[in-house]
Amino acid sequence: MLKFIVKKLLQMIPMLLLISFIVFVGLQFTGIDPIYYMISPDMAANTDNIEALRELYGFNDPLLVRYFRWLGDLLQGNFGYSIVSGSSIKTVIAQRLPATLELSAFALVLSTIIGITIGIISAIKQNGIIDYIGRVFAVVGQAIPQFFFGISMILIFAIKLGWFPTAGRMSPEGVGFGDRLWHLVLPGVTLTLSMCAVLMRYARNTMLGVLNSDYIKTARSKGIPEWKVYLKHGFRNAMRPVLVILCFRLPMLIGGSVVIEEVFAWPGIGTILTQAVVSGDYPVILVTTLMVAAAMLVASFLVDVLTALLDPRVRIGE
Repeated sequence: MLKFIVKKLLQMIPMLLLISFIVFVGLQFTGIDPIYYMISPDMAANTDNIEALRELYGFNDPLLVRYFRWLGDLLQGNFGYSIVSGSSIKTVIAQRLPATLELSAFALVLSTIIGITIGIISAIKQNGIIDYIGRVFAVVGQAIPQFFFGISMILIFAIKLGWFPTAGRMSPEGVGFGDRLWHLVLPGVTLTLSMCAVLMRYARNTMLGVLNSDYIKTARSKGIPEWKVYLKHGFRNAMRPVLVILCFRLPMLIGGSVVIEEVFAWPGIGTILTQAVVSGDYPVILVTTLMVAAAMLVASFLVDVLTALLDPRVRIGE
């Protein structure tokens, strides 16, 4: 198993380098000229000033030279600086990443518990009340956009009822855990709803497929208690595809919570990425995009390891 894990980790290195090169080259063809975001309109009229700045910051160097210079700085922990604000990208990420991780962890844990539980119960009690309610919710949850859920939450629970704050991670005067949790409820629940819908559907369908398999029928014919059939034989095998969905949620939560963060003014990575795209701040776009790509590779690695743990044939085949 250790050999399997080491091999998968080593495979991530060239893939991450390839992704970084593709992202870097792709941004060079977007037409974004960072110089124009660094100077005033008066200076932009003077082409000599623009060329001098390009030469100073190395923008006139060949593409490969610029890429390896950027990669070398990145490997040394120097993420560069924002063209728009002049702030250190490392500092900005260090300030914003905890907020995104907080929101993502809340939604991931809550949606996993609710989605898998209801999905499994729906499969066991097929065509029952819980099954019908779960199926309707799964369809509605996947059909309605996240921003609609978010706006509805704000209108009902923040503005009309006044139970929760409308936006932000904490109150200006609030520094305690309770205040942060109170601000987390609405964006966290909104993100949870859309995630629950997918998990319910997958958990139900995979559990139904497992319960109709021959080895489940054999286990029942041997007189094994029904609860043991569900937990020991059914649940474990039904969770394999669900674990894949959960693992690949990690990069989606880091980079894909942009809508939720914008609706609730949540100060996370998604907000940084949106602002960087709008303002053409390509150093920030480079680093944040690479973070999402790295998270995707880590998620793929976790899927491989968990699959190998659940099914030894996978690592034997490797």
